[in-house]
Amino acid sequence: MGTDFFDCLRTSIQAHNPLRLSWNRLFAPRRSDSVLETPGKTRGLGKSSIFAAAVFLWLVLILSGAHALLRYESTPGAPGTPPSLWPSHTGIVRPPDKFTLVMLSHPDCPCTRASLAELERVVARTQGQLVGFIVFSKPESSRAEIESSDLWHAASRIPGITPVDDQRGTASQSFHGYVSGQTMLYDPAGRLIFSGGITSGRGHQGDNAGAEAVIRRVNGDGQAPKATAVFGCALHNPNDQTAKEDPSWRQ
Repeated sequence: MGTDFFDCLRTSIQAHNPLRLSWNRLFAPRRSDSVLETPGKTRGLGKSSIFAAAVFLWLVLILSGAHALLRYESTPGAPGTPPSLWPSHTGIVRPPDKFTLVMLSHPDCPCTRASLAELERVVARTQGQLVGFIVFSKPESSRAEIESSDLWHAASRIPGITPVDDQRGTASQSFHGYVSGQTMLYDPAGRLIFSGGITSGRGHQGDNAGAEAVIRRVNGDGQAPKATAVFGCALHNPNDQTAKEDPSWRQ
């Protein structure tokens, strides 16, 4: 390989390396590396340079991978477009005297574990004013497969929350969601008062704007946010990491 390759590599690394390490400082020959050095010393110095280059490139790869992972975790999906009034023909009976929360979920999405954990916190802080339904949808799957999933069992353990097997996709389509974890809150009159996610990132647990907005809305705070970003797998394909990414939610 000629010098053009190494010049290109050096420029690329210096442009993308967050540490901005100096190529010349790392690889420039020292004064002792002269043509008068013995062959043995020259070979030893060459091996040292190769080792240093390998370590340098390894660090660049590690940092690039970490950056890609953080970007993936913090990139929201497309927000749903649920109806402003409770839709008919969902198969879900909404109680007329309580707030009703609906969360769309794919039973294989690992990100939704965090959403369910946050939902448990929301239920604890709304003191019986809220009922919820976790709508599980997985095309071409059996009822037994969905009901045996870990997420179904986790949803079943939350007080006041009912998991729903949406085999035909009727309910999921009625609420127009694209991402597992998409959450909608309707007031006792059946009006939509919140739509979004209740985690701060994919698979992240902890305080976040969405969960707080739901809690505040149920507890009577009409000034709470009506929408937040939603983080999770694509609702109909949990392995599609880039499906329906919504650039409007970028920070």
